[in-house]
Amino acid sequence: MSERTLRRRTRRSPLRRAALIGAALVVMGGISAVAAPTVSNASPLPTEVGTGQQLFIKNCSSCHGLNAQGVTVNGTVIGPNIQNAGAAAVSFQMSSGRMPMAGQQQQSRRTTNTFSADEIKAVAEYVGALGNGPGLPTSSQYDTTGLTAEEIAKGGELFRTNCSACHNYAGKGGALSNGNYAPPLTGTGVTNQEIWEAVRTGPQNMPVFSPTQLSDEDARSIIAYLSDVNSAPDSGYSLGGVGPVTEGAAAWIVGIGSLVGFALWIASRGARAR
Repeated sequence: MSERTLRRRTRRSPLRRAALIGAALVVMGGISAVAAPTVSNASPLPTEVGTGQQLFIKNCSSCHGLNAQGVTVNGTVIGPNIQNAGAAAVSFQMSSGRMPMAGQQQQSRRTTNTFSADEIKAVAEYVGALGNGPGLPTSSQYDTTGLTAEEIAKGGELFRTNCSACHNYAGKGGALSNGNYAPPLTGTGVTNQEIWEAVRTGPQNMPVFSPTQLSDEDARSIIAYLSDVNSAPDSGYSLGGVGPVTEGAAAWIVGIGSLVGFALWIASRGARAR
């Protein structure tokens, strides 16, 4: 090979390498373009669910995780997995102001709700889309309009059988073990929808009542009974309407106390007579 030819090939080598690199980049870019998935401008979630997801990330994910999978730190559960809690459970917790919780407590308490009805529904629909828990009820499932007196009386029987052991026969609430309590169901801004949601989702210490245990008609009758009790005027001294505890205390203090006082008075009169 002549010296002239060698110099010519040496000059061409950088240009050839650059051309080969450029061609390889073009080929790889084409393959990537063909293999890459098509990106759609459409939202991957329905509008309401997508809005709920953003609200959930902002207000709930610090305790429940970005995907509602729960958060555990050093073996302590900060927030449980709620992927299968259902939209009804989320609606109950948010509308009653129990969630978001201000801090770790033994039992979440009813507080002032800071979310709008649309925001609550959006978050509930988002969580509901993650699993298969109870969905949001329709108004026909908790509306008590048109129920007869007999149906309301049946609701009272069902409530006394299934609920009064914890909530008191008049829905005034009551103490449970280990510092827990059953909240009052009347006179506290509790809505018909919240009662239905509590029946179906069993928040905290409350058991879940499925439609096979209490039908929607049964639930409506119970709600109607509680509404009737809440609207009925007190006759005489209600003593808080919490049942035999206060009534028994009143009987001992007033009744037995009066008898003891009367006996002492008789005894003192008899001593003077002698």
